[in-house]
Amino acid sequence: MKRYAIPRLMTKLLLPLILLFALYVQFHGDFGAGGGFQAGVIFGAGFILYALIFGLDSAQKLMPHWLLRIGVPLGVLIYASVGIAGLLMGGNYLDYGALDPHNPPHGHHLGILLIELGVGITVSSVMVTIFYAFAGRGR
Repeated sequence: MKRYAIPRLMTKLLLPLILLFALYVQFHGDFGAGGGFQAGVIFGAGFILYALIFGLDSAQKLMPHWLLRIGVPLGVLIYASVGIAGLLMGGNYLDYGALDPHNPPHGHHLGILLIELGVGITVSSVMVTIFYAFAGRGR
């Protein structure tokens, strides 16, 4: 792995930009194109790129299995909690306007942001988990 200097250097330069772009897509998704799924795929692909260039052991130190085991259900829990919060506040399941009854547009913005965050966490965690499962099969 150490003899491939150019891919390692390019990965070190591009990985922060890839992850930053994933965050941009994540938090800009309710205003334009993009959102949780796309951001999760970009974020997961960034870690998979890191694993391909620097090795599986190095990637597992950066993103350990226990963190992925928390990330998958955490995203689903965030998603479901937004829906339940809408029910508890007198609206329908995933009725974002009920999250802020005095200012429904603010409730819509908050609900979409939280839903997309849950989707992004789940998608990136599942992608990296699947990659770890397949990449570590021959060990």
